[in-house]
Amino acid sequence: MAPEPRPLRLRMRAIRKSFPGVLALDDVDLEVEAGEVHVLLGENGAGKSTLMKVLSGSLRKDSGEIALDGLPVEIQGPRHAQELGIRIIYQELNLVPPLSAAANIFLGREPGRWGVLDRRAAEREAARLLGELGVDVDPARPVRELGIAHQQMVEVAKALREEGRILIMDEPTSALTASEIGQLFAAIERLRGRGASIVYISHRLEEIARIGDRATVMRDGRRVAIVPARSTPIGELVRLMVDREVGEHFPRRRTAPGEELLRVEHLSRRGPVHDVSFTLRRGEILGITGLLGAGRTELARTLVGAEVADAGTVRLKGRQVKVRRPSDALAHGLGLVPEDRKTQGLVLGLSVARNVALPNTRRLSPLGIVRAAAETALADRWVRDMRIKTPSLSQPARLLSGGNQQKVVLGKWLAADVDVLIVDEPTRGIDVGAKVEIYDLMNALTAEGKGILMISSELPEVLGMSDRVLVMRGGRVVAEIEAARTTQAEVLAHALGQAS
Repeated sequence: MAPEPRPLRLRMRAIRKSFPGVLALDDVDLEVEAGEVHVLLGENGAGKSTLMKVLSGSLRKDSGEIALDGLPVEIQGPRHAQELGIRIIYQELNLVPPLSAAANIFLGREPGRWGVLDRRAAEREAARLLGELGVDVDPARPVRELGIAHQQMVEVAKALREEGRILIMDEPTSALTASEIGQLFAAIERLRGRGASIVYISHRLEEIARIGDRATVMRDGRRVAIVPARSTPIGELVRLMVDREVGEHFPRRRTAPGEELLRVEHLSRRGPVHDVSFTLRRGEILGITGLLGAGRTELARTLVGAEVADAGTVRLKGRQVKVRRPSDALAHGLGLVPEDRKTQGLVLGLSVARNVALPNTRRLSPLGIVRAAAETALADRWVRDMRIKTPSLSQPARLLSGGNQQKVVLGKWLAADVDVLIVDEPTRGIDVGAKVEIYDLMNALTAEGKGILMISSELPEVLGMSDRVLVMRGGRVVAEIEAARTTQAEVLAHALGQAS
Protein backbone atom coordinates (compact mmCIF):
# COMPACT_ATOMS: atom_id res chain seq x y z
CA MET A 1 0.00 0.00 0.00
CA ALA A 2 1.49 3.34 -1.08
CA PRO A 3 2.18 5.87 1.71
CA GLU A 4 -0.20 8.80 1.98
CA PRO A 5 1.08 11.91 0.18
CA ARG A 6 2.44 14.56 2.48
CA PRO A 7 1.20 18.17 2.37
CA LEU A 8 3.07 20.39 -0.07
CA ARG A 9 5.32 22.76 1.89
CA LEU A 10 6.96 24.64 -1.02
CA ARG A 11 5.96 25.23 -4.62
CA MET A 12 8.17 27.26 -6.96
CA ARG A 13 6.71 27.71 -10.46
CA ALA A 14 8.41 28.97 -13.65
CA ILE A 15 11.17 30.81 -11.80
CA ARG A 16 13.34 32.93 -14.09
CA LYS A 17 16.47 34.84 -13.18
CA SER A 18 18.97 36.44 -15.53
CA PHE A 19 22.21 38.33 -15.14
CA PRO A 20 23.89 40.41 -17.87
CA GLY A 21 24.44 37.97 -20.73
CA VAL A 22 23.39 34.89 -18.73
CA LEU A 23 20.01 33.22 -18.19
CA ALA A 24 20.69 31.55 -14.83
CA LEU A 25 17.20 30.10 -14.23
CA ASP A 26 14.94 29.21 -17.15
CA ASP A 27 11.37 28.54 -15.95
CA VAL A 28 12.43 26.26 -13.09
CA ASP A 29 9.85 24.35 -11.00
CA LEU A 30 10.51 22.88 -7.55
CA GLU A 31 8.11 21.18 -5.15
CA VAL A 32 9.02 20.09 -1.62
CA GLU A 33 6.70 18.24 0.74
CA ALA A 34 6.42 18.70 4.50
CA GLY A 35 8.88 16.42 6.31
CA GLU A 36 10.76 15.65 3.08
CA VAL A 37 14.47 15.70 2.37
CA HIS A 38 14.54 16.92 -1.23
CA VAL A 39 17.93 16.67 -2.90
CA LEU A 40 18.95 19.28 -5.48
CA LEU A 41 21.55 18.00 -7.94
CA GLY A 42 23.53 19.49 -10.81
CA GLU A 43 27.01 20.52 -11.88
CA ASN A 44 28.51 23.83 -10.77
CA GLY A 45 26.72 26.48 -12.79
CA ALA A 46 23.53 24.41 -13.21
CA GLY A 47 21.51 27.00 -11.25
CA LYS A 48 21.08 25.24 -7.89
CA SER A 49 22.59 28.00 -5.75
CA THR A 50 20.80 30.73 -7.72
CA LEU A 51 17.46 29.00 -7.15
CA MET A 52 18.16 28.71 -3.42
CA LYS A 53 19.25 32.35 -3.23
CA VAL A 54 15.88 33.29 -4.71
CA LEU A 55 14.12 31.15 -2.11
CA SER A 56 16.19 32.55 0.78
CA GLY A 57 15.69 36.17 -0.33
CA SER A 58 19.23 37.12 -1.26
CA LEU A 59 18.21 37.38 -4.95
CA ARG A 60 14.95 38.66 -6.41
CA LYS A 61 13.40 36.52 -9.14
CA ASP A 62 12.60 38.14 -12.49
CA SER A 63 9.35 36.19 -12.81
CA GLY A 64 7.55 33.14 -11.51
CA GLU A 65 5.53 32.19 -8.41
CA ILE A 66 6.39 30.93 -4.92
CA ALA A 67 3.90 29.44 -2.46
CA LEU A 68 4.46 28.24 1.13
CA ASP A 69 1.90 25.83 2.59
CA GLY A 70 -0.42 26.76 -0.29
CA LEU A 71 -0.21 30.53 0.23
CA PRO A 72 1.50 32.73 -2.39
CA VAL A 73 4.40 34.83 -1.12
CA GLU A 74 6.70 37.51 -2.52
CA ILE A 75 9.99 37.16 -0.66
CA GLN A 76 11.37 40.66 -0.12
CA GLY A 77 14.80 39.79 1.28
CA PRO A 78 16.76 37.52 3.66
CA ARG A 79 15.06 38.83 6.81
CA HIS A 80 11.62 38.33 5.27
CA ALA A 81 12.59 34.77 4.28
CA GLN A 82 13.66 34.07 7.87
CA GLU A 83 10.35 35.44 9.14
CA LEU A 84 8.63 32.99 6.77
CA GLY A 85 10.61 30.14 8.33
CA ILE A 86 13.22 29.68 5.59
CA ARG A 87 16.77 29.05 6.79
CA ILE A 88 19.89 28.49 4.68
CA ILE A 89 23.33 27.07 5.49
CA TYR A 90 25.67 28.20 2.75
CA GLN A 91 28.69 26.17 1.70
CA GLU A 92 30.77 29.30 2.35
CA LEU A 93 29.96 29.59 6.02
CA ASN A 94 28.26 32.71 7.36
CA LEU A 95 30.08 33.05 10.68
CA VAL A 96 31.85 35.90 12.49
CA PRO A 97 35.36 34.51 13.13
CA PRO A 98 36.34 36.54 16.24
CA LEU A 99 33.11 35.67 18.08
CA SER A 100 32.63 32.51 20.10
CA ALA A 101 30.67 29.51 18.88
CA ALA A 102 27.84 30.43 21.28
CA ALA A 103 27.79 34.07 20.13
CA ASN A 104 27.59 32.96 16.49
CA ILE A 105 24.77 30.53 17.21
CA PHE A 106 22.70 33.25 18.92
CA LEU A 107 23.83 36.23 16.84
CA GLY A 108 20.97 38.74 16.66
CA ARG A 109 18.83 36.76 19.12
CA GLU A 110 21.03 36.71 22.20
CA PRO A 111 19.44 35.52 25.47
CA GLY A 112 19.34 38.11 28.22
CA ARG A 113 17.26 40.79 29.94
CA TRP A 114 17.18 44.58 29.67
CA GLY A 115 19.61 44.50 26.77
CA VAL A 116 22.30 42.64 28.74
CA LEU A 117 23.62 39.39 27.24
CA ASP A 118 23.38 36.34 29.47
CA ARG A 119 26.62 34.72 28.28
CA ARG A 120 26.31 31.66 30.50
CA ALA A 121 22.79 30.93 29.27
CA ALA A 122 23.96 31.28 25.67
CA GLU A 123 26.87 28.93 26.25
CA ARG A 124 24.69 26.34 28.02
CA GLU A 125 22.15 26.32 25.19
CA ALA A 126 24.90 26.27 22.54
CA ALA A 127 26.50 23.28 24.26
CA ARG A 128 23.14 21.50 24.22
CA LEU A 129 22.60 22.17 20.51
CA LEU A 130 26.12 21.06 19.61
CA GLY A 131 25.67 18.01 21.85
CA GLU A 132 22.58 17.05 19.82
CA LEU A 133 24.92 16.91 16.83
CA GLY A 134 27.37 14.77 18.79
CA VAL A 135 30.04 17.49 18.64
CA ASP A 136 32.38 18.30 21.51
CA VAL A 137 33.13 22.00 20.98
CA ASP A 138 33.83 24.56 23.70
CA PRO A 139 31.00 27.08 23.08
CA ALA A 140 33.17 29.89 24.48
CA ARG A 141 35.93 29.31 21.91
CA PRO A 142 36.23 31.76 18.96
CA VAL A 143 35.17 30.07 15.72
CA ARG A 144 38.34 31.26 13.97
CA GLU A 145 40.20 28.74 16.16
CA LEU A 146 37.98 25.87 14.99
CA GLY A 147 38.61 23.66 11.98
CA ILE A 148 36.35 23.78 8.95
CA ALA A 149 34.32 20.76 10.09
CA HIS A 150 33.59 22.21 13.53
CA GLN A 151 32.71 25.56 11.95
CA GLN A 152 30.26 23.69 9.72
CA MET A 153 28.66 22.09 12.79
CA VAL A 154 28.35 25.52 14.48
CA GLU A 155 26.47 26.71 11.39
CA VAL A 156 24.19 23.66 11.55
CA ALA A 157 23.56 24.26 15.27
CA LYS A 158 22.64 27.87 14.46
CA ALA A 159 20.04 26.64 11.98
CA LEU A 160 18.76 23.98 14.40
CA ARG A 161 18.17 26.66 17.02
CA GLU A 162 15.88 28.58 14.69
CA GLU A 163 13.95 25.48 13.52
CA GLY A 164 12.36 26.90 10.38
CA ARG A 165 9.76 25.35 8.13
CA ILE A 166 12.34 24.95 5.35
CA LEU A 167 16.06 24.39 5.92
CA ILE A 168 18.37 24.66 2.92
CA MET A 169 21.71 22.85 3.28
CA ASP A 170 24.36 23.61 0.65
CA GLU A 171 27.12 20.97 0.75
CA PRO A 172 26.76 20.44 4.53
CA THR A 173 29.05 17.39 4.63
CA SER A 174 31.86 18.70 2.41
CA ALA A 175 34.28 19.01 5.34
CA LEU A 176 32.92 16.22 7.55
CA THR A 177 34.24 12.73 8.23
CA ALA A 178 32.11 9.58 8.03
CA SER A 179 31.17 9.59 11.73
CA GLU A 180 30.35 13.33 11.66
CA ILE A 181 28.16 12.80 8.59
CA GLY A 182 26.29 10.16 10.57
CA GLN A 183 25.73 12.68 13.37
CA LEU A 184 24.47 15.28 10.91
CA PHE A 185 22.12 12.80 9.23
CA ALA A 186 20.70 11.86 12.65
CA ALA A 187 19.98 15.55 13.27
CA ILE A 188 18.31 15.83 9.86
CA GLU A 189 16.11 12.83 10.73
CA ARG A 190 15.05 14.58 13.95
CA LEU A 191 14.13 17.70 11.97
CA ARG A 192 12.24 15.60 9.43
CA GLY A 193 10.33 13.95 12.27
CA ARG A 194 9.24 17.40 13.48
CA GLY A 195 7.79 18.17 10.03
CA ALA A 196 10.58 20.41 8.77
CA SER A 197 11.42 20.25 5.06
CA ILE A 198 15.06 20.00 3.99
CA VAL A 199 16.43 21.08 0.61
CA TYR A 200 19.76 19.28 0.43
CA ILE A 201 22.49 20.17 -2.11
CA SER A 202 25.42 17.79 -2.39
CA HIS A 203 28.01 16.58 -4.90
CA ARG A 204 28.62 13.43 -2.82
CA LEU A 205 26.30 11.20 -4.80
CA GLU A 206 26.70 8.25 -2.44
CA GLU A 207 24.82 10.31 0.20
CA ILE A 208 21.68 10.68 -1.89
CA ALA A 209 20.20 7.24 -1.19
CA ARG A 210 21.06 7.51 2.52
CA ILE A 211 19.29 10.76 3.27
CA GLY A 212 17.03 11.81 0.38
CA ASP A 213 13.39 11.13 -0.50
CA ARG A 214 13.29 12.67 -3.98
CA ALA A 215 15.88 14.44 -6.13
CA THR A 216 15.46 17.27 -8.60
CA VAL A 217 18.22 17.37 -11.24
CA MET A 218 19.19 20.69 -12.85
CA ARG A 219 21.30 21.34 -15.92
CA ASP A 220 22.08 24.67 -17.63
CA GLY A 221 19.53 26.58 -15.58
CA ARG A 222 16.67 24.15 -16.22
CA ARG A 223 15.01 21.32 -14.31
CA VAL A 224 15.63 18.15 -16.30
CA ALA A 225 14.25 15.42 -14.01
CA ILE A 226 12.65 14.48 -10.69
CA VAL A 227 13.67 10.98 -9.54
CA PRO A 228 13.38 8.79 -6.41
CA ALA A 229 16.51 9.46 -4.37
CA ARG A 230 16.82 6.02 -2.80
CA SER A 231 16.44 3.85 -5.90
CA THR A 232 18.03 5.81 -8.76
CA PRO A 233 21.54 4.46 -9.56
CA ILE A 234 24.45 6.86 -9.24
CA GLY A 235 25.33 6.32 -12.90
CA GLU A 236 21.88 7.52 -13.94
CA LEU A 237 22.16 10.61 -11.69
CA VAL A 238 25.51 11.44 -13.28
CA ARG A 239 24.09 11.04 -16.79
CA LEU A 240 21.18 13.36 -15.97
CA MET A 241 23.48 15.97 -14.44
CA VAL A 242 26.10 16.17 -17.16
CA ASP A 243 24.21 14.74 -20.19
CA ARG A 244 27.12 12.42 -20.91
CA GLU A 245 28.79 9.34 -19.49
CA VAL A 246 31.60 10.16 -17.06
CA GLY A 247 33.58 6.90 -17.10
CA GLU A 248 35.06 5.70 -13.84
CA HIS A 249 34.20 7.76 -10.78
CA PHE A 250 37.80 7.41 -9.52
CA PRO A 251 39.93 6.95 -12.67
CA ARG A 252 43.26 6.17 -10.98
CA ARG A 253 45.98 5.07 -13.40
CA ARG A 254 48.50 3.28 -11.19
CA THR A 255 52.12 2.81 -12.28
CA ALA A 256 55.11 1.25 -10.54
CA PRO A 257 56.46 3.81 -8.03
CA GLY A 258 59.96 5.13 -8.67
CA GLU A 259 62.71 6.39 -6.40
CA GLU A 260 62.02 7.88 -3.00
CA LEU A 261 61.05 11.56 -3.13
CA LEU A 262 60.12 12.37 0.45
CA ARG A 263 61.06 10.77 3.76
CA VAL A 264 59.57 12.03 7.03
CA GLU A 265 60.96 10.60 10.27
CA HIS A 266 59.58 11.15 13.78
CA LEU A 267 58.00 14.51 12.92
CA SER A 268 56.26 16.16 15.88
CA ARG A 269 54.63 19.47 16.67
CA ARG A 270 53.50 20.02 20.22
CA GLY A 271 49.75 19.33 20.32
CA PRO A 272 48.46 18.02 17.00
CA VAL A 273 51.31 15.97 15.43
CA HIS A 274 53.13 13.13 17.25
CA ASP A 275 56.07 11.08 15.95
CA VAL A 276 54.89 10.78 12.34
CA SER A 277 57.04 8.81 9.88
CA PHE A 278 56.38 7.84 6.25
CA THR A 279 57.88 7.82 2.75
CA LEU A 280 56.60 8.95 -0.64
CA ARG A 281 57.98 7.77 -3.99
CA ARG A 282 57.85 9.18 -7.50
CA GLY A 283 54.63 8.38 -9.33
CA GLU A 284 52.77 7.60 -6.11
CA ILE A 285 49.66 8.98 -4.43
CA LEU A 286 49.82 8.49 -0.67
CA GLY A 287 46.40 8.97 0.90
CA ILE A 288 46.06 10.36 4.44
CA THR A 289 42.75 10.02 6.24
CA GLY A 290 41.27 10.00 9.74
CA LEU A 291 38.52 11.57 11.80
CA LEU A 292 38.24 15.27 12.64
CA GLY A 293 41.10 16.25 14.94
CA ALA A 294 43.32 13.38 13.78
CA GLY A 295 46.05 15.85 12.80
CA ARG A 296 45.93 15.49 9.00
CA THR A 297 45.79 19.19 8.10
CA GLU A 298 48.22 20.07 10.90
CA LEU A 299 50.70 17.56 9.46
CA ALA A 300 50.39 19.20 6.03
CA ARG A 301 50.90 22.69 7.46
CA THR A 302 53.96 21.50 9.39
CA LEU A 303 55.48 19.93 6.27
CA VAL A 304 55.24 23.21 4.31
CA GLY A 305 56.41 25.44 7.17
CA ALA A 306 53.10 27.13 7.95
CA GLU A 307 53.70 25.67 11.43
CA VAL A 308 57.17 24.84 12.74
CA ALA A 309 58.01 21.29 13.86
CA ASP A 310 59.41 20.68 17.33
CA ALA A 311 61.21 17.47 16.36
CA GLY A 312 61.89 15.14 13.47
CA THR A 313 63.57 15.24 10.08
CA VAL A 314 62.38 15.77 6.51
CA ARG A 315 64.35 14.55 3.49
CA LEU A 316 63.55 15.54 -0.08
CA LYS A 317 65.26 13.52 -2.81
CA GLY A 318 67.65 12.12 -0.23
CA ARG A 319 68.77 15.46 1.22
CA GLN A 320 67.73 16.64 4.68
CA VAL A 321 65.98 20.01 4.51
CA LYS A 322 64.83 22.62 7.00
CA VAL A 323 61.38 24.00 6.29
CA ARG A 324 60.57 26.86 8.66
CA ARG A 325 58.31 28.90 6.39
CA PRO A 326 56.28 28.28 3.20
CA SER A 327 58.93 29.98 1.05
CA ASP A 328 61.41 27.31 2.23
CA ALA A 329 58.99 24.59 1.12
CA LEU A 330 58.62 26.17 -2.33
CA ALA A 331 62.39 26.49 -2.69
CA HIS A 332 62.71 22.75 -1.99
CA GLY A 333 59.94 21.78 -4.44
CA LEU A 334 57.12 21.21 -1.95
CA GLY A 335 53.65 22.75 -2.45
CA LEU A 336 50.30 22.69 -0.62
CA VAL A 337 46.78 22.95 -2.01
CA PRO A 338 44.96 23.85 1.25
CA GLU A 339 41.53 22.57 2.29
CA ASP A 340 39.99 26.07 2.24
CA ARG A 341 40.74 27.34 -1.25
CA LYS A 342 38.92 30.66 -0.78
CA THR A 343 40.80 31.91 2.28
CA GLN A 344 44.10 30.04 1.99
CA GLY A 345 44.56 28.99 -1.63
CA LEU A 346 43.50 32.06 -3.61
CA VAL A 347 43.51 35.83 -3.47
CA LEU A 348 39.91 36.16 -4.60
CA GLY A 349 40.14 39.78 -5.73
CA LEU A 350 43.12 39.12 -7.99
CA SER A 351 42.86 37.85 -11.55
CA VAL A 352 43.25 34.26 -12.65
CA ALA A 353 46.60 35.17 -14.21
CA ARG A 354 47.93 36.83 -11.05
CA ASN A 355 46.85 33.88 -8.86
CA VAL A 356 48.63 31.39 -11.13
CA ALA A 357 51.75 33.57 -11.04
CA LEU A 358 51.91 34.09 -7.27
CA PRO A 359 54.35 31.25 -6.37
CA ASN A 360 56.40 32.15 -9.45
CA THR A 361 56.95 35.87 -8.92
CA ARG A 362 60.69 35.49 -8.29
CA ARG A 363 61.11 33.67 -11.59
CA LEU A 364 58.92 36.22 -13.41
CA SER A 365 60.65 39.29 -11.92
CA PRO A 366 64.44 38.98 -12.27
CA LEU A 367 64.86 42.71 -11.63
CA GLY A 368 62.19 42.94 -8.93
CA ILE A 369 59.38 43.89 -11.34
CA VAL A 370 56.93 41.25 -12.57
CA ARG A 371 56.95 41.08 -16.36
CA ALA A 372 53.30 41.25 -17.42
CA ALA A 373 53.90 39.41 -20.70
CA ALA A 374 55.65 36.54 -18.93
CA GLU A 375 52.87 36.35 -16.30
CA THR A 376 50.21 36.22 -19.04
CA ALA A 377 52.07 33.57 -21.02
CA LEU A 378 52.52 31.39 -17.93
CA ALA A 379 48.84 31.68 -16.94
CA ASP A 380 47.63 31.14 -20.50
CA ARG A 381 49.48 27.84 -20.74
CA TRP A 382 48.04 26.43 -17.55
CA VAL A 383 44.51 27.72 -18.16
CA ARG A 384 44.55 25.89 -21.51
CA ASP A 385 46.24 22.74 -20.22
CA MET A 386 43.87 22.46 -17.25
CA ARG A 387 40.75 23.48 -19.18
CA ILE A 388 39.93 26.22 -16.68
CA LYS A 389 36.64 27.81 -17.73
CA THR A 390 37.10 31.58 -17.54
CA PRO A 391 36.10 34.35 -19.98
CA SER A 392 39.59 35.86 -19.69
CA LEU A 393 42.83 35.70 -17.72
CA SER A 394 41.87 39.01 -16.10
CA GLN A 395 38.70 37.51 -14.57
CA PRO A 396 38.78 37.81 -10.74
CA ALA A 397 39.16 34.38 -9.13
CA ARG A 398 36.11 34.97 -6.92
CA LEU A 399 33.83 34.84 -10.00
CA LEU A 400 34.85 31.31 -11.02
CA SER A 401 32.94 28.18 -10.08
CA GLY A 402 34.29 26.04 -7.22
CA GLY A 403 35.78 23.46 -9.57
CA ASN A 404 37.56 26.08 -11.65
CA GLN A 405 38.85 27.84 -8.53
CA GLN A 406 40.33 24.52 -7.38
CA LYS A 407 42.00 24.07 -10.76
CA VAL A 408 43.56 27.55 -10.46
CA VAL A 409 45.03 26.58 -7.07
CA LEU A 410 46.41 23.38 -8.57
CA GLY A 411 47.64 25.27 -11.61
CA LYS A 412 49.77 27.70 -9.66
CA TRP A 413 51.66 24.81 -8.05
CA LEU A 414 52.02 22.95 -11.34
CA ALA A 415 53.42 26.14 -12.84
CA ALA A 416 55.91 26.24 -9.96
CA ASP A 417 57.04 22.71 -10.96
CA VAL A 418 57.06 21.29 -7.43
CA ASP A 419 58.17 17.66 -6.96
CA VAL A 420 55.85 16.90 -4.04
CA LEU A 421 52.31 18.26 -3.96
CA ILE A 422 50.14 18.02 -0.85
CA VAL A 423 46.43 18.29 -1.68
CA ASP A 424 44.10 18.75 1.30
CA GLU A 425 40.49 17.80 0.45
CA PRO A 426 41.16 18.24 -3.30
CA THR A 427 37.53 17.83 -4.45
CA ARG A 428 35.65 19.44 -1.56
CA GLY A 429 32.46 21.12 -2.80
CA ILE A 430 32.91 20.52 -6.53
CA ASP A 431 30.71 18.57 -8.92
CA VAL A 432 31.29 15.10 -10.32
CA GLY A 433 32.55 16.29 -13.71
CA ALA A 434 35.09 18.65 -12.14
CA LYS A 435 36.15 15.89 -9.72
CA VAL A 436 37.08 13.58 -12.57
CA GLU A 437 39.10 16.40 -14.16
CA ILE A 438 40.98 16.92 -10.88
CA TYR A 439 41.67 13.18 -10.66
CA ASP A 440 42.95 13.19 -14.25
CA LEU A 441 45.33 16.03 -13.36
CA MET A 442 46.61 14.05 -10.39
CA ASN A 443 47.16 11.06 -12.68
CA ALA A 444 49.09 13.26 -15.12
CA LEU A 445 51.32 14.52 -12.30
CA THR A 446 52.21 11.04 -11.07
CA ALA A 447 52.83 9.93 -14.66
CA GLU A 448 55.45 12.72 -14.83
CA GLY A 449 57.16 11.35 -11.73
CA LYS A 450 55.71 13.75 -9.18
CA GLY A 451 54.57 12.53 -5.75
CA ILE A 452 51.23 13.44 -4.18
CA LEU A 453 50.10 13.42 -0.55
CA MET A 454 46.29 13.42 -0.71
CA ILE A 455 44.39 14.27 2.48
CA SER A 456 40.70 13.41 2.24
CA SER A 457 37.69 12.70 4.45
CA GLU A 458 35.96 10.82 1.60
CA LEU A 459 36.87 7.16 2.01
CA PRO A 460 35.76 6.18 -1.52
CA GLU A 461 38.10 8.88 -2.86
CA VAL A 462 40.96 7.78 -0.60
CA LEU A 463 40.69 4.14 -1.66
CA GLY A 464 39.92 4.92 -5.30
CA MET A 465 42.82 7.33 -5.91
CA SER A 466 45.59 6.29 -3.48
CA ASP A 467 48.29 3.65 -3.82
CA ARG A 468 48.86 3.45 -0.07
CA VAL A 469 46.84 4.92 2.79
CA LEU A 470 48.01 6.34 6.11
CA VAL A 471 45.32 6.39 8.80
CA MET A 472 45.80 9.01 11.54
CA ARG A 473 44.28 9.21 14.99
CA GLY A 474 45.23 11.61 17.78
CA GLY A 475 48.07 13.11 15.75
CA ARG A 476 49.73 9.73 15.08
CA VAL A 477 49.85 7.37 12.13
CA VAL A 478 48.07 4.26 13.41
CA ALA A 479 48.02 2.22 10.20
CA GLU A 480 49.59 2.04 6.75
CA ILE A 481 47.55 0.02 4.27
CA GLU A 482 47.68 -0.79 0.57
CA ALA A 483 44.60 0.87 -0.92
CA ALA A 484 43.80 -2.03 -3.25
CA ARG A 485 43.80 -4.53 -0.37
CA THR A 486 41.56 -2.81 2.16
CA THR A 487 37.98 -1.67 2.66
CA GLN A 488 36.24 1.43 3.95
CA ALA A 489 35.21 -0.52 7.03
CA GLU A 490 38.82 -1.47 7.83
CA VAL A 491 40.06 2.10 7.37
CA LEU A 492 37.27 3.45 9.59
CA ALA A 493 38.01 0.85 12.26
CA HIS A 494 41.62 2.07 12.44
CA ALA A 495 40.45 5.70 12.54
CA LEU A 496 38.10 4.91 15.43
CA GLY A 497 40.70 2.83 17.29
CA GLN A 498 38.59 -0.33 16.95
CA ALA A 499 40.81 -2.36 14.63
CA SER A 500 41.71 -5.83 15.90
